[in-house]
Amino acid sequence: MLFHSQIFVLGFLPPVLALYYAVAASQRSREAVLITASLVFYGWWDPRYVPLLAGLAVATWAIGRLYVRHPRAVLPVLGLALNLGALAWFKYADFLGANLAWLAGAPWTPLHIVLPLGISFFVFQKVSYLIDVKRGDRHEYGLLDFCLFVSFFPQLIAGPLVRHNEIIHQFRADPRGPAMWENLSRGLVLFLIGMAKKLWIADTLAPGVDSLFVAAGGSVPGTGAAWAAAGGYALQIYFDFSGYSDMAIGLARMFGLRLPMNFDAPYRAASIREFWRRWHMTLSRFLRDYLYIPLGGNRHGPARQGLNVVVTMLLGGLWHGANWNFVLWGGLHGLGLAANGLWHRAGWRMPWLFGWALTLGFVVVAWVPFRAPDWTTAGHMLAGLLGAGGFGPVPFQDGWMIGAGAAIALLGPTSQDAALGRLLRPAPWIAVPAGLAAVTLLLLSGGRLQNAFIYFQF
Repeated sequence: MLFHSQIFVLGFLPPVLALYYAVAASQRSREAVLITASLVFYGWWDPRYVPLLAGLAVATWAIGRLYVRHPRAVLPVLGLALNLGALAWFKYADFLGANLAWLAGAPWTPLHIVLPLGISFFVFQKVSYLIDVKRGDRHEYGLLDFCLFVSFFPQLIAGPLVRHNEIIHQFRADPRGPAMWENLSRGLVLFLIGMAKKLWIADTLAPGVDSLFVAAGGSVPGTGAAWAAAGGYALQIYFDFSGYSDMAIGLARMFGLRLPMNFDAPYRAASIREFWRRWHMTLSRFLRDYLYIPLGGNRHGPARQGLNVVVTMLLGGLWHGANWNFVLWGGLHGLGLAANGLWHRAGWRMPWLFGWALTLGFVVVAWVPFRAPDWTTAGHMLAGLLGAGGFGPVPFQDGWMIGAGAAIALLGPTSQDAALGRLLRPAPWIAVPAGLAAVTLLLLSGGRLQNAFIYFQF
C-alpha cells in the first residue's frame, strides 16, 4: 500500500484516523489501533513477513526489559545478533554466497531470498535501542509502547529512522489537545507537498532517467545525455525520498506525533560534510553515533579519522543494498568526507559558490554507480560524463522537469518550512487550494502506473 495510492488516501487513512480519535481518551486503545493498522499496512504487500516484524519487536522488547532488570552483558549482544542476523540472512546471504563462491572459483546457485519490505529501517531502530540500553539509557517500556515504536506505519518502511527516546514518550499525550486541528491541517498540507514531490516531479522524471540508463548499458552516451541522466536521477531520488519523508512526517503529525526532520535542502550544501548534515539526516546521525564515533571518530588524529569515515560510509553504502555499486558509492562519499576533514583541519577556505558547485558536481557524479544496475552501465555513463561519447542529442522525456525540479531544490523553501513553519499558517482559505491539490494528485495517482518509492528496495 503506497502512501500516494488511492486505496491508502481514501480507503485506509480516513477510517484509521477516525477510529484513533474516537478512542483517544485511552492510551492503550490508541496504541492498539495504530499497531493493528500498522500490521495491516505492512501485511498489504506480503502477510508472510508480518510475524517477522512482530517477532523481532517482541523479542527485542523482552531482551531490553530483561537487561534493565538483570544487567547481563550477553543480553544486548543476543538482541543485536538476532536483529542483525535476520538482516544479514534476508539481505546479504545471496551477496556473500556469490562473492565467496567467486573467490573459491566455485559455482553459486542463487537462493532467491525475498527481501522483507523495510527490514533495514526497522532493524536499525531496534539496534539503536539495544545499544542505548547497553550504554546506560535504561528506559523500561511497555510492550504496546515498544511495538508501536517499531511498527508505526508512517515511518515503518523507509524512515525517518526514529529513536525510542524521541517518540515513545509522545504516546502518552492525548492528541485531542488544543493543537489537534493545527496538527491535522499542517500534517495534511505536508503530506500533500510530499505527494506532489513524488507524483509530479519524481515520477515524471523517472521514465527519461530509466531510458537513458538502459541505453547506457549498451554504449557510451553523449555528454548531454549522460549529464541529463545523472542530473535527472539526482533530482528524482531527492524528490522521491524527501517526498516520502514529508508524507511520513505529515501523517505522524495528523496523529499528534512528531517525527524528526530527514531532509534540509541538501543540494544547497557547500561541502560534502554539510551535504550529509542535510541528506537523510536520521541515517547520517545513526552512522555517526553508532559506527563512526565507536570506531574512534576524530579522536586519534587525521589519518585515523579519515579511515573511520571511509569505513563508516562503505558500510553505509552496503546498508543501501547487497551490491558492489552501492559500496562504491559509499566509498566515494567516504573519500569525499575524509578529504573534506583534511581541508577543514588545515584551516583552508574556498568561496561559497565554488564549494557549492564542487559539492553538487561530486554528488551528482556519485549518484551514477548508485543508480546503474551494473559496472558496465556505470562505466559507460561515467565515460559519457567526461565526453567520451561526444556531445550528441539529449533524448530526455519531459526534460523541462529537470529545470523545474532544480529550481525548487535550489531556490524554493523546504517543505517543512512551508507546512510546519511560518510560511503557511492554518487558515480557512488554505482549505480550498489544499482540497484542489488533493483531488488533482489523486487523479494523477490513478491515471498512471504506480511507482514504489526508491528507498523501498533498501
